[in-house]
Amino acid sequence: MSPATPKWIPTALPVIEDEPLLTRNYNLCIGCTRCVRACRELRGINAIGFVFDREGKVTVGSVTPTLKDSGCKFCTACVEVCPTGAIMDAGMKNREEDLLPCVAACPAGINIPWYLRLVGEGKADEALSVIRETVPFPGILGRVCVRPCEDACRRGQVNDPIAICAVKRFAADHAEDGWKARSLVFPETGRKVAVVGSGPAGLTAAFYLRKRGHAVTIFDANEKPGGMMRYGIPRYRLPEEVLEKEIGEILALGIDFEPTRTVGTDLTLGQLKDNFDATFIATGAPLSRKIPIEGAGLPQVLWGIDFLREVSLGQADSLSGKVVVIGGGAVAVDVALTARRLGAEEVHMVCLEDRDEMPAHSWEIEEAEEEGVKISTCWGPMEIVEQEGGVRGICFNKCVCVFDAEGAFNPSFDNECTMGIEADAVILAIGQSTDLGFAMDEGVAVSNYLLKVDERTMETNVEGIFAGGDAVVFPAAIVHAVAAGRKAASRIDKHLGGSGDIEETLVRLPPLNPWLGRDEAFAYRERHATHTLPLSERNGFEEVGLGFGDRDAAEEARRCLQCDLRLAMGKIELPPEDVLAFTAENVEMVPESEGVFRLMDETKKVIAIKGTDNMRKLLSGHLASNDAAKFFDFEEDRMFSQRESELVQQHLQQYGEMPGAGGEDDDLFGDDDLY
Repeated sequence: MSPATPKWIPTALPVIEDEPLLTRNYNLCIGCTRCVRACRELRGINAIGFVFDREGKVTVGSVTPTLKDSGCKFCTACVEVCPTGAIMDAGMKNREEDLLPCVAACPAGINIPWYLRLVGEGKADEALSVIRETVPFPGILGRVCVRPCEDACRRGQVNDPIAICAVKRFAADHAEDGWKARSLVFPETGRKVAVVGSGPAGLTAAFYLRKRGHAVTIFDANEKPGGMMRYGIPRYRLPEEVLEKEIGEILALGIDFEPTRTVGTDLTLGQLKDNFDATFIATGAPLSRKIPIEGAGLPQVLWGIDFLREVSLGQADSLSGKVVVIGGGAVAVDVALTARRLGAEEVHMVCLEDRDEMPAHSWEIEEAEEEGVKISTCWGPMEIVEQEGGVRGICFNKCVCVFDAEGAFNPSFDNECTMGIEADAVILAIGQSTDLGFAMDEGVAVSNYLLKVDERTMETNVEGIFAGGDAVVFPAAIVHAVAAGRKAASRIDKHLGGSGDIEETLVRLPPLNPWLGRDEAFAYRERHATHTLPLSERNGFEEVGLGFGDRDAAEEARRCLQCDLRLAMGKIELPPEDVLAFTAENVEMVPESEGVFRLMDETKKVIAIKGTDNMRKLLSGHLASNDAAKFFDFEEDRMFSQRESELVQQHLQQYGEMPGAGGEDDDLFGDDDLY
């Protein structure tokens, strides 16, 4: 243990736990000022500093009472360099995932910090290249992604999360196609792959398999590719031209698209297996989930997915009067807003869940209410009332609980509490369902209406037949389907003799710049709202979301905390170690006095920290019983219990785990080379 390491001095300072992302316990501070240097010299933020008290002791703190008011940018470099745990991450469990939760939350693993950084620098072309390295649908995802990254964003603990999805859309809409120059297709392998279904999972898998040099043919029951992106999402959310552009870029690689070829009707899965080297099933969940309810057969009763499909094909009839939509998810919201655009004078959404439990996202619910949709929660449909061969209204029972004690969907009702709503039409949007008879006919295993696959290989029980997307895991979203398509492409490529490596670099990124600079208002900069079509103009299917302009996109991107900078901080050089071989001769040299020792394994990883009133005696006991210990160090200290606690805190801060639990050596006592 280095003699230069400052000793801990007992204090009675408050522990600050009510600020974003980190805790400050200056009772553990040893006055090394490494946090101050990191904040000033490495980051240029100057949010923390130090003074000398009357006794000459260093006291560290923020330059104003709160970190926010001090201009802190919450990069947490101070945490990284603190050797004692005086400044620690709040709630840290998994270092990399917790420091980059946006990337960890993104099913496709998009490098979010880098594309935000590039947009913030006015480099939309490079930002799009970063996004394109992982997904082939930046414009689509920029409009309809469910945004799990934003739910996880660390900026959300400071004030509001970054509008990550909207910045992605900005890059997709405003960048040039420079990424194409580095996007390569490997030489032909002579291997053929059939993809069943042209939704996001099928198209993604086809895209990456083609880039690996395999011949790919997509079979789809519809006339145009896109699956639910085309036939389930209304055009006011996802315009036709965006679909055509991004799907067209995939097919342009030389992928064959076979429209109106339904596997199970026009050809069998067995025929595909005989004529292709591998088959990927990505048929999604294209059917409306239906429930038995009296009156469901009336002509004015429609089903959500079927209704949206008819609208996309231009086959839906106009609506009038009052329309009641049953359901609380994203599809129900789409149905409600589409019904309004088709002429409904009043739209009423009714769902089982209470507001907080509704599957639709908060922004979707808010948009529906903004456009005049009425929402009633905690009601379940009981009967659709008929009058003269048409719909008169619908009766509901009060839903008192949606899920049972085990968390399973099992609604319970108060039959004494009922409600009726007059209606001219009813649309039930209560979920989606798969159609897997064609796979079952060929012996592919199905469980709970989903295909069973090996989670590691994505292969079904039939050799050479793989599956992914909503046909395997449901409910999910487009970004989950894209992730499934990427994984499937990798596994199928390996099955066909390739490496399985589908990664590509579309832009050369510069080294990270650790300098952030000072911005006193940084923590208070609010999230930018995207531009939208005025309510008065939302009568047809023109796109409602209009995205960011150049300035808003750059300013929003610059709100990012740049959490990846922390992971780039280099290891610190240690001063020379006073480490002894754990032998009887060396233990005999240890005084029989109060102090603390550390035991280390053959790699000099600390496996135990012990304080005692007789170091030689306790070390001798470990010498006889601890075979893993190969090295040790020690120091005399009458306050051995406190010193033991301090060293354990240092170890926990440095490695994220207790001594002996594992982890890499990453000492923090050096003075220089923070990067």
